[in-house]
Amino acid sequence: MSDIDIVLHQAFPVVPIRDGIVFPGTEMILTFGRHRSVSAIEAAHATGKKVVLVMQRNPNINDPTPSDLYQTATVGEIVQMMKNEGEINALVRGKIKVQIQSYESVEPYYLARVTEIQDVIEDSDEMKALFNHLIGQLRTAVKLGKTMDFLTYMNIMSGVSSLALSYHVAGILDIKPQERQELLELDRVRSRLEKEITYLSKEIKILELERKIADKTQEKFDKNVREQVLRERMKTIEKELGEDDENKEIKELADKIKKGGMPDDVRAKAEKELSRLSQMSQYNPEASYVRTYLDTLIELPWAIASPNNVNLRDAQAVLDHDHFGLTKIKERIVEYLAVMKLRSHQKTAVTPGKSSPTILCFVGPPGVGKTSIGKSIARALGRKFVKMSLGGIRDEAEIRGHRRTYVGALPGRIIQGIKQAGTKNPVFMLDEIDKVGTDFRGDPSSALLEALDPEQNYAFSDHYLEVPFDLSNVFFITTCNILDTIPPALRDRLEVIRFAGYTEDEKFHIGKDFLLEKQREVHCIPKDDIEISDNTLLDIIRRYTREAGVRNLEREIAAIYRKIAKKIAEDETKKQHISITAKSLHDFLGPYRFTSYLAEKKDEIGMSTGLAWTEAGGEILFIEAAILPGRGSITLTGQL
Repeated sequence: MSDIDIVLHQAFPVVPIRDGIVFPGTEMILTFGRHRSVSAIEAAHATGKKVVLVMQRNPNINDPTPSDLYQTATVGEIVQMMKNEGEINALVRGKIKVQIQSYESVEPYYLARVTEIQDVIEDSDEMKALFNHLIGQLRTAVKLGKTMDFLTYMNIMSGVSSLALSYHVAGILDIKPQERQELLELDRVRSRLEKEITYLSKEIKILELERKIADKTQEKFDKNVREQVLRERMKTIEKELGEDDENKEIKELADKIKKGGMPDDVRAKAEKELSRLSQMSQYNPEASYVRTYLDTLIELPWAIASPNNVNLRDAQAVLDHDHFGLTKIKERIVEYLAVMKLRSHQKTAVTPGKSSPTILCFVGPPGVGKTSIGKSIARALGRKFVKMSLGGIRDEAEIRGHRRTYVGALPGRIIQGIKQAGTKNPVFMLDEIDKVGTDFRGDPSSALLEALDPEQNYAFSDHYLEVPFDLSNVFFITTCNILDTIPPALRDRLEVIRFAGYTEDEKFHIGKDFLLEKQREVHCIPKDDIEISDNTLLDIIRRYTREAGVRNLEREIAAIYRKIAKKIAEDETKKQHISITAKSLHDFLGPYRFTSYLAEKKDEIGMSTGLAWTEAGGEILFIEAAILPGRGSITLTGQL
């Protein structure tokens, strides 16, 4: 009978462990600091060095009761012990697996009686296969970087029993404390080996992924180091040969500055910045900012201009081709172009600040062709067209750019538009100038004052450039729906041209000559498959739209063509010819939306006829009054 068999008839001190298990046949260094645990270890060391090591169900409980401890535990032997400021560090070796039967006492430490649990060991070919497979997995895991005690690994590889192997592997697996307790409670060695194989397989997969990630990271790091070393060697070789890349870049920038056609003061600024760049290290973050600034200066069209060919007949022909009606507006634009032509002949005699007439401002309701006529002007002049929408802009930096001291600084939109056009005299349209906002970031409309003032825009100052740029050759056109929201100082710099809106006859010709053909091509409908009569088009204008422009008219025509496209697509084999008349119009657009009415022909009691003006045109109002019983007060309804 062994000493363990003898002591099993005695009561053992019990030490709760928060989240660890000492398996039979394994060793572990434990630290004990709780008063009850320290007392138990000291008592065990004095009376045979045997102690019951049991895990807590909840590791957060500082003073567990017997109900907080598992029933299956390990009897361990204290091999070495060392006290240190109220704590005990002990090397404990697991001996046997036991079941706690009862607790004899709880003070000053737990004392319990236990019975040994015998594991069931099978001797079969399947057990040998499981044993060999687990050994192979363990080798694979160690090769992939799994950390474990070297002596333990050597003991396992030198040959152990299946029972000892199951306990050793259980102690080194990277699993949760509850899963370790489950492995301890398994009585059949075969079941324990099968579970351990599953756990170890998961670990191997994770280790393989970590190895792949580490290899990729190392490969990338090695590649970067290799490239850096090669670059440094290349620089050394190029310096020896007099072909330094940095010097080459500086020379290229210097050549571009010379060929950029910059004014003298701008060239001096660029050369100064280039000198700073040449003295900086390429790893200096500011070097990229200076390089970007120089690229911006070089790419601006300081001396590039489109030919100023103003042919009044060609301009009139282009305007008539692109827009129907608007006779007075076209006449005013041609007069404006005539002044430009005469000024271009006397260019040498014009002093700075007097080289451009006032800025045009197209005012009118939406959809009357303000933006499109600007494109026609650019086409008539043979110049580049740049459109900048000002609707919703609240930041002054959008107009005049950011200071270069800010990270991510950019020139303003005007300079960006000039750079995009590639010429210093494009047709520049500032759309929706009446919808510019104001907030804590500044007033963009005030920033436009300098750009749109012909007396001073020959030296426009952008915060990013820090040098003046000549905008006097730019043909600025602004558009708005109403003038009320434009600040007086800005409005004073604009020459207003009013777009009154289209008459019914003009809408008819625009629809017939432009919109019908445009929407037919957009919807891919063959020309011979559809016919829309003049009366039908008039009914669409009168009964389905009420606007100053023609946008809603184009939408209604598009709605008709969509329905026709659907009919043609449903039966492509059948040749169809669809004729839309005024009678069949409601099948495509539904019932009439507007009725044509006039002012009352005879006086009605309690009703008066009035007129209203809106951004979209005029309206007739019928104002009614009714007398009701009350207290003599007047109630007004509607929008007055």
